[in-house]
Amino acid sequence: MKSILLLRSMIGLVCLLLVTLVSQAQSARTLTGRITDATTNGALPGVNVLVKGTQQGTTTNADGQYTLNVSAGATTLTFSFIGYVSQDVDIANRSTIDVSLKADDRSLNEVVVVGYGTQRKIETTGSIASVKAADLVQTPVANVAQGLQSRVAGVQVNQNTGAPGGNISVRIRGTNSINGSSEPLYVVDGIQISNSGGITDVSPLSTINPNDIESVEILKDASASAIYGSRAANGVVLITTKRGKTGATRVTIDSYYGVQNVNKTLPVLNAAQFGQLENEVFKNNFYPDPASLGEGTNWQNLIFRQAAIQNHQLSINGGNEKTQVALSANYFNQDGIIINSAFKRYSYRLNVDHRVSKLLKVGTSLLGSYAINSGVTTGSETIGDAGVVTNSILGAAIGAPPTLVPYRADGTLFPFGEQAGGQYREVTNPLTFASILNRNAIKRTLVNFYADFTILKGLTYRASFNADLQSSLRDGYSPRSIVNKADLNDNSGSGFKVNTNGLALLHESILTYSTIFSQHHSFKATAVVASQSEDNNSNQINATGFPNDATQNEALQLALTRTVTSSRNRTRLDSYLARINYGYKDKYFLDLTARVDGSSKFGANHKYGLFPAVSAGWRIIEEPFAKNISWLSDLKLRGSYGITGNAGGLNPYQSLATVSASGSDYNINHTYVTGINPSGIANPDLRWEKSAQADIGLDISLLNNRISIIVDAYQKTTKDLLYVKGLPLSSGYGTITGNFASLENKGLEFAVNARILDGPLKWNVAGNMTINRNKVLDLDGGTTQERFITAYSVLKVGQPLGVFKTYVYDGINQTGESILPGYDGRLGGLKVKDINGDGTISAADQVITGNPNPKFIYGFSTNLSFKGFDLSMFLSGSQGNDIYNAARLSFEMPLGQRNQLAGLADRWSPTNPSNQYVSGFQAGRLPVTSQVVEDGSYLRCKNLTLGYTLPRIKGVQQIRVYVSTNNLFTITKYSGFDPEVNTYAGSNTAIGIDNLVYPQAKSFLGGLQVTF
Repeated sequence: MKSILLLRSMIGLVCLLLVTLVSQAQSARTLTGRITDATTNGALPGVNVLVKGTQQGTTTNADGQYTLNVSAGATTLTFSFIGYVSQDVDIANRSTIDVSLKADDRSLNEVVVVGYGTQRKIETTGSIASVKAADLVQTPVANVAQGLQSRVAGVQVNQNTGAPGGNISVRIRGTNSINGSSEPLYVVDGIQISNSGGITDVSPLSTINPNDIESVEILKDASASAIYGSRAANGVVLITTKRGKTGATRVTIDSYYGVQNVNKTLPVLNAAQFGQLENEVFKNNFYPDPASLGEGTNWQNLIFRQAAIQNHQLSINGGNEKTQVALSANYFNQDGIIINSAFKRYSYRLNVDHRVSKLLKVGTSLLGSYAINSGVTTGSETIGDAGVVTNSILGAAIGAPPTLVPYRADGTLFPFGEQAGGQYREVTNPLTFASILNRNAIKRTLVNFYADFTILKGLTYRASFNADLQSSLRDGYSPRSIVNKADLNDNSGSGFKVNTNGLALLHESILTYSTIFSQHHSFKATAVVASQSEDNNSNQINATGFPNDATQNEALQLALTRTVTSSRNRTRLDSYLARINYGYKDKYFLDLTARVDGSSKFGANHKYGLFPAVSAGWRIIEEPFAKNISWLSDLKLRGSYGITGNAGGLNPYQSLATVSASGSDYNINHTYVTGINPSGIANPDLRWEKSAQADIGLDISLLNNRISIIVDAYQKTTKDLLYVKGLPLSSGYGTITGNFASLENKGLEFAVNARILDGPLKWNVAGNMTINRNKVLDLDGGTTQERFITAYSVLKVGQPLGVFKTYVYDGINQTGESILPGYDGRLGGLKVKDINGDGTISAADQVITGNPNPKFIYGFSTNLSFKGFDLSMFLSGSQGNDIYNAARLSFEMPLGQRNQLAGLADRWSPTNPSNQYVSGFQAGRLPVTSQVVEDGSYLRCKNLTLGYTLPRIKGVQQIRVYVSTNNLFTITKYSGFDPEVNTYAGSNTAIGIDNLVYPQAKSFLGGLQVTF
């Protein structure tokens, strides 16, 4: 009996097992299918196929086919691919699911980032331009702003120096200040940072890895930027980094390596020609047989080198419906084309978004970097005689006598004062500049934490907490070994250390309400309360008089003389703002914005400022008369007016009466004491610079959105400009900083994008052009009409900023010609025009001879792709700007003791009556004339890239290899190293000046991109 029961139990168990297996076999299924392009019917490889609500999925192969095992509970598949509209498909009882994906036409639903939120592109009424990640990193750049150059209408980007990690200057719709900053505000994932633009500064943007950036939006007009109030007069650049996406985890490796070379060198006299010139200048026979000297030392070849550049990045991106993560690590290393210069950066990024519940979402962004910049002196910013160009490695290399040698027999540097019997004690061996330690190590961390609460339907609250932590250590040491032995003394050898620390904290509470009522009316209101504080401090030790160079600046206590300075400042900005967006039928749009800012920087009478703006848009395409135009896809008219502020460039406490250490010791009762004296006069009326801007724009799309055109016209008047005004000596102060000046910018912007071919062969082109005119309206209430900024550039009411004012070049004084009195004229010397005709050369004969502001700037890009191949080219240009070439004034002035440009071989002499180059002479100086004001127009091939995407390999989503060249060619008439030059960098007034700035390099590189 027990046996029968046991047998029955076993049979029942087997039956149950069979039923279960059959059930699973019936419910667990294998799905297959093919994914194609809905337009071309071509296969789409790499499409994500995901069981909705899970992480179970796969991707299509090179033929667009997929195979996926799905569980019994699976009901829906999601098909997604970049550039195409995602599609959800019910599984039902099917075993084969083929899908055609439509190209994502974002003309209607594309979302752009705006201040404190996002908008559909069709809803924007202000002037906003977007740049995507692929465009930013098309060229290997260390600085995100470099990637913007010539890609956006209305934005002028100047590469102030080609040095690795070097700074840039960005001008959005012209220069908007005189003594303040004209750099835009940068907002990285909600964190606000500023860039000084100074040529010797390491750009803070260089600490942010461009490969981590998803997109950049540039807010150009007052309507778009007024939401940032007192910091928005120069425009706003919104930087959004890459965030995690739902779906299978993706691992990407992006790596390139290349070499860089100098684009050109300047031709100079060889040793034989130099020796002959020296004999003429000093009227002696110092070089008995100049012809025997030959070519001599080529100093430019010694300071320039072929330099490596490399970048390596690992990125991980993925997540599920609750949590998304993006993680990256990056290493960037660029050696400079000038010896002893380099920039190295280690960086990481972590972005996490997590949905706690239907009502709460939290997230964080963390960007960290450690950058080391090793610099060498170029482009002296000293305003003075043209001889200052020799205070840098480039100037020294051009002016170094080719008859001298760089090294002693033992391989050590050979100071010029110890060669040629001390004849050249005033000239510096160029290699000594590369022996000077100038290193800056910068740590920076950007942190953002947010929490989004859904209070009611359509009503959300976002709490955002941001921190920008940065510290730097700058090391410098000038060794004793580079000093002429005869000049060594107790003060020889000098070093310093500078520690700086900064902490910026920002809290923003953002309340947003969005709704649609009566079907056709959309309404969105945003209110923000924000508070920001900045705390900066620095400590510096300078020392001179070292016993030797063994420890460099690591033992400053060994120096004979030491000085210590320290500083600290703190500022605070409290803000209250509101914005209303209204739309009707996607046809009419109205935006109203107002922001109130209160800053500790400003005077007691003007702590707070109001910055309002209004803008409207009309989508004409929605009107009945326009809908029937078949070739017209979209047409929108925009208009805006608003006021923005500029607090940049104003240091803390300038509105207060301040005192400072005199810098000198006083002998009181035979004891030296340091004095403290008044240094600044109080100005309770000190306030923001304000820009009032009007803009009208037209957005046009043609031929099913294959061609898009954007046109903008604007006028911007900036008043209450910060200006340093002179005071009577009886006041006890020399100057006062106040809101005295005003200027105007107005211009036109054009941008065109076109998809010319959209089949198997794809061809896209894009171009833009900007015309901007600026004019000084007032300097100090009408008292001053003109003021020299340098010996050759002026601020003049009614003229653009920074125009050049010089004598007019009129050739060379020839035999038999009369020489006008009033300047150091001589036979064979430079001749200038008597403009006012009074028979005497004087300052009254100086006139405006050049304008450093371009007539227009432009950019053009083209992208071709066929099957696995892609080819892209990017051109950048500037037209109609002038450059003051300080190097020519210095190196076409044959005073002796320094080499000259090669043209001086054809200098004037009684037997060679040249009308271009003066004869050799001792003492005196050449007058500053229009001869050294040159046309700085150029067209540059910024990048040319050829890539190939390999056929799909199992387990690897994509492999792309490419070769690229940057700065391949430059078409220009400018005779200097580089037409893209700006010695005084962040200055708004001393612009277009070339004191031999570090030139940009030509580079060739190869890269590999792999996605798993």
